[in-house]
Amino acid sequence: MNSPEIQIPRKITNQLLHFAQISPNFEVCGLIGSKNGLPTHCYPIKNSAKDPQQRFLLDAGQQISAMTKMRELGEDLFAIYHSHPTAPALPSFYDLDEAAYPDALYLIISLNTKGILEMRGFKIHQKTAMEVPLIMNDD
Repeated sequence: MNSPEIQIPRKITNQLLHFAQISPNFEVCGLIGSKNGLPTHCYPIKNSAKDPQQRFLLDAGQQISAMTKMRELGEDLFAIYHSHPTAPALPSFYDLDEAAYPDALYLIISLNTKGILEMRGFKIHQKTAMEVPLIMNDD
């Protein structure tokens, strides 16, 4: 069974790639809010993992603030994003084990490529990832 494509605005894609590029040694992370299923805002959140080069942990206070702001704006949680500075854009064991939002899209940005950033999307449910095709649009 193939997953339907998910549209991501070019503006949000560029923001995510920029965040990853300006922090090439540590995983960046955050949330993306949406309205009517369309991504609208990016909420960067501090990575409070003990080993931020290899994993991410959304800072609890900033996550609560971002989710409160989404609610105020009438947004839903669309995606959780993070980067992999030295690994492919595939969910790690940790990513699968810690995924707590089965309805959210998990976006992974890889810096482990020769001059080209890669971003892939996954739905993660019960420690199993299914890739979702991403399409950039100019909205």
